[in-house]
Amino acid sequence: MKKVFALMLSLAMALSLVACGGQGGGSTSGADSSGAGSNTTANSVEGKTVTFIPKVTGNAFFEVANDGAQKLAKDWGITVDYQGSPNAAVADQVQVINTAVASGTDAICISTVDAAGVADALQAARDAGVVVTTWDSDAAVGDRDLMVSQGTPEVLGRMLVDMAVTGLEARGIDPKADEVTYCWHYSQATVTDQNSWQVAGEAIIAKEYPNWKNVAPDNYYSNQDAEQAITVGEAVLAAHPDIDVIICNDSTALPGQLQAAENKGYNKDNITITGFATPNSIKEYCSNGTLVNWGLWDCGIQGGMGCYLAAYLAAGNEVHVGDVISIPGIGDCEVLSNDSIAEGADTAKTNNGVVLLPERAVFNAENMNNYDF
Repeated sequence: MKKVFALMLSLAMALSLVACGGQGGGSTSGADSSGAGSNTTANSVEGKTVTFIPKVTGNAFFEVANDGAQKLAKDWGITVDYQGSPNAAVADQVQVINTAVASGTDAICISTVDAAGVADALQAARDAGVVVTTWDSDAAVGDRDLMVSQGTPEVLGRMLVDMAVTGLEARGIDPKADEVTYCWHYSQATVTDQNSWQVAGEAIIAKEYPNWKNVAPDNYYSNQDAEQAITVGEAVLAAHPDIDVIICNDSTALPGQLQAAENKGYNKDNITITGFATPNSIKEYCSNGTLVNWGLWDCGIQGGMGCYLAAYLAAGNEVHVGDVISIPGIGDCEVLSNDSIAEGADTAKTNNGVVLLPERAVFNAENMNNYDF
């Protein structure tokens, strides 16, 4: 999967922010005054066990992330123990964290349902000597070591707005001049990453598209629940039958909203729906003519990166902002400060910060079958 994705990404939309690149097998740490890092000998990650925790099991995004992490883990000699729940519930994540710590795991790599809700459990894990990394949805920066982020809020907010603009233009609507109504539909107000993309997207819309009107400024939420995503999606359309754009920055909300649109007789010619989800989960809707485009990143690589970095720190390696970690099979990745994804966030001197994925991609009818995940 990784090879196919890497090959085809070169044909997809290129975004400006790149934090990982090239291939390498060694590791570097110990930043010099330039922030570029200097070569050192790193402790091996072999033999480490990482408990890999999704928001919810059964969702295509998280299952693909696990598949990617498992494949990469074989090459690295680490064990990835995928543990989650079919319910996106804080209590379930807390139980998985506590069980992992009690079992003697070396590290935890988690996509949080609610950063505040798992804070105490993550702090207890760290107090017990367990490394904590995050991916997809962050914890509070003081509750984890490193975060593997899909991109800054500005990059991802821009991507969402640009995809919506493309969908409007395909319908013959001038996004700069015509009156456009829109809203956001995603998982929860407590998911920090999705909220940050929405905030960034709103800022872009306010500046560049003042003719757009948000008909639901409090947003629509479907709690990472597939059935609820459909019922909420139908509620959006019932309340705003002539709405122009629905942005779904969540991998459960997007297919749910698309199914709701099909249930109510909408298609890409009379509504623009876009957002983030795996290609395979949306291809049918695209083939049906329900949407023009959607986007994502290689969540298999993201899951793998989160697990590798967890094992890397569990092996006793120390990193600082500006250091470069070379992840075998993926490439060299720089450690950035936490405020690169969360405005005003502090960063501890050691083993704290953010690593960004190198690329994202936009899918449509022309290229979607080039991807299989």
